[in-house]
Amino acid sequence: MSDLPNGFHGRVTNLRIKDDTDDLTLIHSEQPCTVAAVFTQSRFCGPSVTLSRHHAADHSARAMVVLSKNANVANGPQGDADAHEVTALVAALLGCDASDVLIASTGVIGRPYPMDRIRQGLQSLNPYTPEADLIDLARGIMTTDTVPKVARASIGNTAASVMGIAKGVGMIEPDMATMIAVILTDAEVAADALDATFRRVVNRTFNCVSVDTDTSTSDTAVIFASGAKGPAPSDDFDAALLSVCTDLAKQIAADGEGAETLIEVVVDTARDDDQAHRVAKSIVNSPLVKTAVHGADPNWGRVAMAVGKTNEPDIDQDRVVIRFGDREVYPIRLDDAGLAQLSEYLRGDEVVIHVSLGIAQGHARVWGCDLTDGYVRINADYTT
Repeated sequence: MSDLPNGFHGRVTNLRIKDDTDDLTLIHSEQPCTVAAVFTQSRFCGPSVTLSRHHAADHSARAMVVLSKNANVANGPQGDADAHEVTALVAALLGCDASDVLIASTGVIGRPYPMDRIRQGLQSLNPYTPEADLIDLARGIMTTDTVPKVARASIGNTAASVMGIAKGVGMIEPDMATMIAVILTDAEVAADALDATFRRVVNRTFNCVSVDTDTSTSDTAVIFASGAKGPAPSDDFDAALLSVCTDLAKQIAADGEGAETLIEVVVDTARDDDQAHRVAKSIVNSPLVKTAVHGADPNWGRVAMAVGKTNEPDIDQDRVVIRFGDREVYPIRLDDAGLAQLSEYLRGDEVVIHVSLGIAQGHARVWGCDLTDGYVRINADYTT
């Protein structure tokens, strides 16, 4: 039985796009939903992005179809035609217009869809049976993810809720979205409010994740609001949406390809939030910081390097404070015993790096992961 918010249905199946694992995820509503969406800004984006951007422009849709194991990127006019056909086939199943269907794809770039298999599978699919639950839907969109990513939150004291699924563990350095995320709510939210809130939350969550500094060609984040449970207080809805997206963002970072340690970087007392964000990203993206964490090497100088290379003119090293967890490492210097304790801290599943710039009130929080030999192996062998 489905555990989705009221008004939504889901189906997961295998169309043999690449292998015998689930590769089609279909989420749809009984009635048109209010939607908001953000997409990659990559100049090499695929037709799933361009088509969904067009279909979501009126802030209304009924369905989201995700094909995994194939990104359908850089396939020219045939790729465009295939994406249009997939949305048309899904629309025929649901009895709606193709413009009411959004599409996302994830997997290898430059390989056409196996349309004969997709066409045959979709034409014979019953979108209502068997019903998939949230974990099933999250599992169906996975590629190199090791675990399905789901999150849930109630909206205050109302009967409404927010639920989400996400995938993405590599090629993660977002620009307006990251990976693929589908958020569902049965609250009633006006289109303009939903769009503004979703963009604000994406900037504080998904846009604060980085695994490898690479922006995908297929990044898509979408929220559907069915309205089945009626309106909810805006503050309660915002809090629930932020909770779900933060949870998913941290799960993505923790499951980064080959990752063993979740890294959270907090930068405060910056000139403004934008400066804090730039400095935090410089730290979390630094290969030297990431490898130091992986090796439990208490070399805080790598963090100092990452702060300095931003070349922000108002950063004064005499005002900067660097901490690992709650342990200050600069300007206070650790003795050998302190460094040994810091090394032990770095062996944990989560590491917090906290930098205070001593300028003003700007603040940012971002998430990433360590850099391991597993990341190299996964991506060295990705298409073979």
